[in-house]
Amino acid sequence: MPDAPPRPEPFTSRTAPAVLEDLRARLRATRWPDTPEDAGWSLGTDLAYLRELVAYWADGFDWPAQEAALARLPRFRVALGGLGIHFVHVRAAAAAGPVLPLILSHGWPDSFWRYTKVIPLLTDPGGHGADPADAFDVVVPDMPGYGYSAHPVGPALNSIEVAGLWAELMDVLGYRQFGAAGGDLGSHVSRYLALDHPDRVVAVHRTDAGVPIFTGDPADLTPEERDWLAGVAAWGAAEGAYGAMHRTKPQTAAFGLTDSPAGLAAWIVEKLRAWSDCDGKIERSFTKDEILTNVTVYWLTGTIGSSMRMYRANAAIPPAQLARRVDVPSGFSIFSGDVVRPPRAWLERTTNVVRVTEPARGGHFAPFEEPELYAEELRAFFRPYRAATTS
Repeated sequence: MPDAPPRPEPFTSRTAPAVLEDLRARLRATRWPDTPEDAGWSLGTDLAYLRELVAYWADGFDWPAQEAALARLPRFRVALGGLGIHFVHVRAAAAAGPVLPLILSHGWPDSFWRYTKVIPLLTDPGGHGADPADAFDVVVPDMPGYGYSAHPVGPALNSIEVAGLWAELMDVLGYRQFGAAGGDLGSHVSRYLALDHPDRVVAVHRTDAGVPIFTGDPADLTPEERDWLAGVAAWGAAEGAYGAMHRTKPQTAAFGLTDSPAGLAAWIVEKLRAWSDCDGKIERSFTKDEILTNVTVYWLTGTIGSSMRMYRANAAIPPAQLARRVDVPSGFSIFSGDVVRPPRAWLERTTNVVRVTEPARGGHFAPFEEPELYAEELRAFFRPYRAATTS
């Protein structure tokens, strides 16, 4: 007899009090490094800010309340590829037309957390001042090794392999055709969904173009493209040390980050600040509770090491895969506060571009920083493709 199809099961996380007491004890016992006077954020995470955040994490942050809020989302786990995959699945509240299934892929250093603010805006636009006809069925999985998904016991999965799991997940949920969207590593996953499943992905939306690969004659590039590629290289030299560590020796960093909650917070908080549209003031984009919800998920699931190993897996993807052109209709929202923002010429070179916008606010974590603006971007982009979907 054929194997029974995978069956999603409801999922709720419940943290034991003893686990939280251990976390608080570790936070209170943090051994702090010295720092040069007036270094601020110039050398990495600011000591004064992290002390303040850690003190709040130990004695003010209410994780049970945050965990209860996350539990209000319909969350599930399902076995795919031998792994337990955690995902949020929210159906459209009330649609006045065809409902478009939409799978949203997160990046690093986050999880399904990235989309928690925007889910209700996409599933119930009518309840938030928008057109009910723009409602989506929304699926937000945690990638393997992130959040509440299991991590492989062997090598990490790369973005191509994760895209294959997402296609299987949408099959399990009964969605033959769907839209895909993502940012950061989720941009890579969404891209491969479109490349490898063009009969199923009706359109793909991204907030960045991923790692640029160009193997042709540089003379064929526009001046804007050449300037952008030079800027990407300069950004990598100044800001890319984290990525080099993830790609080469992630396990070395994982020991300290898994053992020290303060160290884990420093590794993540510096990126939240640097990549968001906050003008150097991180709490313009994220409250302490929002920051610590993201970091606490990493701490409790012990997934910082497994999340970093995906970089190593992606680094081994053949260049020919990275250079493939996306023919599925593609849209980009290039938020003004994001890093290494690509020019339109590059997007047209690498994808079948049908829409490019440049929202005036928001950064690398746009769905969390500017959920209303991000939701409107998705509604507008996917609107022409609703009638193309079939269940």
